[in-house]
Amino acid sequence: MTDLAFDRDHLWHPYASVSTAGPVHLVTGARGVRLTLDDGRQMIDAMSSWWCAIHGYGQPAIVQAISNQAQTMAHVMFGGLTHTPAIRLGQQLLAITPAGLPRIFYCDSGSVSVEVALKLAVQYQVAQGRPGKVRFATPRGGYHGDTWKAMSVCDPVTGMHQIFAGALSPQYFCAQPPLRYGAEWVEDEAQNGLGDLRRLLAAHHAQIAGLILEPVVQGAGGMYFYHPTYLTRARALCDAFDVLLIFDEIATGFGRTGRMFATEMTGVRPDILCLGKALSGGAMSFAATLTTDAIALAISAATPGVFMHGPTFMANPLACAAASASLSLLDTTPWQSRVAAIEAQLQTELRPARSLSGVADVRVLGAIGVIEMDHEVSAAQAHPLCKDLGVWLRPFGRNIYCMPPFITGADDLSQISHAMFELAKVL
Repeated sequence: MTDLAFDRDHLWHPYASVSTAGPVHLVTGARGVRLTLDDGRQMIDAMSSWWCAIHGYGQPAIVQAISNQAQTMAHVMFGGLTHTPAIRLGQQLLAITPAGLPRIFYCDSGSVSVEVALKLAVQYQVAQGRPGKVRFATPRGGYHGDTWKAMSVCDPVTGMHQIFAGALSPQYFCAQPPLRYGAEWVEDEAQNGLGDLRRLLAAHHAQIAGLILEPVVQGAGGMYFYHPTYLTRARALCDAFDVLLIFDEIATGFGRTGRMFATEMTGVRPDILCLGKALSGGAMSFAATLTTDAIALAISAATPGVFMHGPTFMANPLACAAASASLSLLDTTPWQSRVAAIEAQLQTELRPARSLSGVADVRVLGAIGVIEMDHEVSAAQAHPLCKDLGVWLRPFGRNIYCMPPFITGADDLSQISHAMFELAKVL
């Protein structure tokens, strides 16, 4: 049996059917921005492996950091023990994340980071003598992961988890922020979406522990970019109704929007911040949830006196070493100018796609480029075409999009733009 035949018969891929499996490509190597396939052909990875490989593949500093750490200690439990890689990474995180979030909880993945954030919010509210505040508010169009509680705060209509609706905890959904990124801000709450949020919090704040949202960019929910001022005003509403503000920066963190964190566009600080994906430069599954001293101390002062969460591989030293090396690269490489160049080139090269039949919108922010169609597109149909185009793209919903590594050069980026154009013509 060939490797691909075994894969087809036994390995279950994400968002895939085992009875009508779409085409998959066997990757034998990855270096820089390119994936090498079993037949020797290469594809530029315009997805950064689901947005995490911001430095590309085989980055020597990250590879060396993992190798060095593996020689010393691959893993040790974090309960009652600690280690230098976790401490060093924590110091680096506090140097670049928004001020006022000094408590760091390491997690295994982005979805788990969201689970931790939601548990923190509930345990804090209980510690404050508000045991009824156990549900969450969130704008429609959002996506926060595939684990159980995280699914409940994803859009129940346009999201990927409708089939589980009857089994999930019911949450409160407000309107998607209607003013797009780059538009002129309008203070009228009937037009800027805050009226709907205000009404929701006024009616249900006694049951709501926190408001969770993706700042500025709603990722897997539709690649939608909205006005940062919405978040500034949402901060004030959360304070007025004793609701914690949770920013999910798993997709946007570490430079993807052109800022280190999209939070920087808002002028406000969340109470809880979720990080993941690019944290380790795409080398290891890793995430973190940051929060304030006030929340951490309140939880610690109330029964049971500890935060009730503890992943087996929390603060894995290999992952910490990889993340530390990735953050050092962000500190020493011109990622800002690289992302700005990617943004400018994508704006120029994707703009003409507006004239194509079936295209509803074209938008670019930082190292994110989107061609939105007026109909659903098929990833399974796109995959074989990607091999011929030499660019790995994975469309979803109505979106043909790219999130390339920051090291992507101008010629490779032009090839990505061309591939997106070609897919838009046929999907």
